[in-house]
Amino acid sequence: MIAMLLAMLDNMIVGTAMPTIVGELGGMEHLSWVVTAYTLATAASTPIWGKLGDMYGRKGVFLTSIVLFLIGSALSGMAQDMSQLIGFRAVQGLGAGGLMVGVMAIIGDLIPPRERGKYQGMMAGVMAVAMVGGPLVGGTITDHLGWRWTFYINLPLGAIALAMVTAVLHLPKKRAQGRVDYLGAALLTIGITALVLITTWGGTEYDWLSGQILGLGGIGIVALAAFVFVERKVGEPVLPLHIFRNGNFSLITVVGFLVGFVMFGSMTFLPLFQQSVQGASATNSGLLLLPLMGGLLVVSLIAGRVTTQTGKYKMFVVGGGALLTAGMALLSLMDTGTTRLTSSLFMIVLGAGMGFLMQTTMLVAQNSVEMKDMGVGSSSATLFRTIGGSFGVAILGAIFTNQVKTTMVERLGKAGEKMTSGGAQMDPKSLPKLPPVVKDAYAHAVSAGTHQVFLWGAVVSVIGFAAAWFLKEIPLRGGPAAKSPEGGAAADGTAERVPVVEAV
Repeated sequence: MIAMLLAMLDNMIVGTAMPTIVGELGGMEHLSWVVTAYTLATAASTPIWGKLGDMYGRKGVFLTSIVLFLIGSALSGMAQDMSQLIGFRAVQGLGAGGLMVGVMAIIGDLIPPRERGKYQGMMAGVMAVAMVGGPLVGGTITDHLGWRWTFYINLPLGAIALAMVTAVLHLPKKRAQGRVDYLGAALLTIGITALVLITTWGGTEYDWLSGQILGLGGIGIVALAAFVFVERKVGEPVLPLHIFRNGNFSLITVVGFLVGFVMFGSMTFLPLFQQSVQGASATNSGLLLLPLMGGLLVVSLIAGRVTTQTGKYKMFVVGGGALLTAGMALLSLMDTGTTRLTSSLFMIVLGAGMGFLMQTTMLVAQNSVEMKDMGVGSSSATLFRTIGGSFGVAILGAIFTNQVKTTMVERLGKAGEKMTSGGAQMDPKSLPKLPPVVKDAYAHAVSAGTHQVFLWGAVVSVIGFAAAWFLKEIPLRGGPAAKSPEGGAAADGTAERVPVVEAV
């Protein structure tokens, strides 16, 4: 849980410090790369960490990822210019990919799926602490200790995680029987990099139909096609394609992708609406999400306990899809007259949908693969959610920006066009200084933009809701009636049992 907190907390803390970092280091034009370098390295390394854990043992690989993350954190804190910070953030992202996969795979090794629901509340709690506490902690650290401590704060937490994992986590040792699939790893990295860059640059740095974006699309398609070809030939593929033959696994990765799309999109634009339209303080941006996080945490606890007691999970995936759709649809109704109480109630519905889905999707993914593929199963589910989030922020961001520009032009004419084009910047801090007519126009523009974002988010959620109905209720491993991932009983006619793993 400490390692998971490390990976999730970092981006939330650093985001608050970015204006101060840019003010000291300069390089405003490279600002997006501070986030992109981290995200890109995390996404590209996720499947590789999962496969290395399957081949060489979970504990050693997990410890390595923690050390790499801490090295990246220390170097980022010592960066002297923006280029150094971007490079060191990439190192940090490489470690973060192993942290998230390591956590999920180790939980998969230690705890049978039937019993894992008990721990969902803990994992949801960590997420809530990171998303709500991160901006507040980041702001406090930046104001009182300086922005470099937003990176240095990882070091004591990481040291505790290293000590605990080294001393008390006991997992079976593994020895690799084959060679690492370096070619497959390289092709997968190129393909993922192209996808992430398309979603990062498309519509912002370059036009969607520009040569750069189309070229990246071509590179990504060729690399991923070559990757599929290679994975069918090698003995130890970095991402075994056979896991996708399981219908439940394929469906749940689609649902996970859509959850990432909707979740990251909503988390990006909710604070913007509350600051720009409802006049909330940017300093308390984390607190604005408390209703959403509260709904997520409470529902995740309930879903986990019911899953443990009954072994049933499909109803939570279906119910989560329905609530996610309803929450996005309700949020699309917000306008300049919506009160904070009303938006909070809408957020509770959205948070409840996320609470049903966040951990349940990982649970189904892990229950759908064999124990030997636990690492790649966990990494694949994490990867699809990460890529879904990247697509969500990029696509919904393009929809938002276009609608804001359109509304500003409708209300202010050429003046509105000048204010939202080129290098012009509009942010919540500058709103009080604007003339009332401009401030009113911008509030309506942001309201119209978020309406489109949540409306399209609801459409995407409907697809996930529909996919959830096709899941098969395969009994969870570790229960009295558990079966194998393929749905068959063990060879001796008894339920398949997960080997007991010694853990202190």
